[in-house]
Amino acid sequence: MDFNKRRDLVFLILAGFFVTNTIVAELIGGKLVSFFGIFTQSIGIILWPFVFLLTDLINEHYGKTGVKKLTYITIGLIIYMYILISIGIKIPAISISPVNDQNFYTVFGQSQWIIVGSIIAFLLSQLIDVYIFWIFRNLTNGKLIWLRATGSTVISQLIDTFVVQFIAFVLPGKWAFNDFVQNAAWGYVFKLLIAICLTPLIYVGHSAINKLLK
Repeated sequence: MDFNKRRDLVFLILAGFFVTNTIVAELIGGKLVSFFGIFTQSIGIILWPFVFLLTDLINEHYGKTGVKKLTYITIGLIIYMYILISIGIKIPAISISPVNDQNFYTVFGQSQWIIVGSIIAFLLSQLIDVYIFWIFRNLTNGKLIWLRATGSTVISQLIDTFVVQFIAFVLPGKWAFNDFVQNAAWGYVFKLLIAICLTPLIYVGHSAINKLLK
């Protein structure tokens, strides 16, 4: 397999995991859980650090253009999913359906708010992540992968967490503003800790991709 084919294959694999994690996070986002009995978050929060990890790997090997194109494609797919869910909500269930209309709407109706919030937050955080990543990369002359990965994540996760949770839970009246501030702050810290713990995987992924491409 020549270099260009290997390069395309690696991008497809990274893009596949990127899109899958994003879509699944949207679909399961309506379920709220308690973490350690301290704060409440959408269950989808556990997937977003992996999305940002993949963003860093794509950014490292395919540049700003690769991340931007994949971000726009993913947003298009999220919107497409939103349309399909809206159609599914409008079509009435039959009497023998194991999932009735109310249950279906309870799950996917709330996910619609998650989707709207995520589209806005995802676009903002991804574009900011790209530029901050390259600022650190240029300042360190391509060294210290952990610094540019963590530095870009610190800011992009902050924007992503507060924007999406405000739209998803405050606007539809699920949370009071004080609850939003508290839960979003805890959620941000939680996502940041996961992202830091995933830092070794950036080196593993970076090394594996280099071997494949060389």
